[in-house]
Amino acid sequence: MKLIFTEYFSILVFLLISLLISCIIFLLPYYVIKKKSDQEKLSAYECGFNPFDDARATFDIRFYLVAILFLIFDLEISFLFPWVLVLGDILLYGFWSMVFFLIILTFGFFYEWYKGALEWE
Repeated sequence: MKLIFTEYFSILVFLLISLLISCIIFLLPYYVIKKKSDQEKLSAYECGFNPFDDARATFDIRFYLVAILFLIFDLEISFLFPWVLVLGDILLYGFWSMVFFLIILTFGFFYEWYKGALEWE
């Protein structure tokens, strides 16, 4: 039983050191940098909306399209990781089924590109 604890002790030390370093990196800017708000910092950021406006305001449909596209291609990556790990053990059927999946997603990407879903006017 003592052998198990000695093996996990190095993981515990690693987690504690990484927690300490991440806390230092997170808290250091609050103590080092002067906080001065100006008009530029309080202006609309990224989306073009006033950050202190009504929270129930409607958004442009393009924000939702970009979010859906991100989810689709993020799920593609989550399917690719396990496939790459077992690539040496699966048969040709597993290989070609993933290639077919990637081809379908590639055609979908080109269709979205052709329709202008990736353009921001």
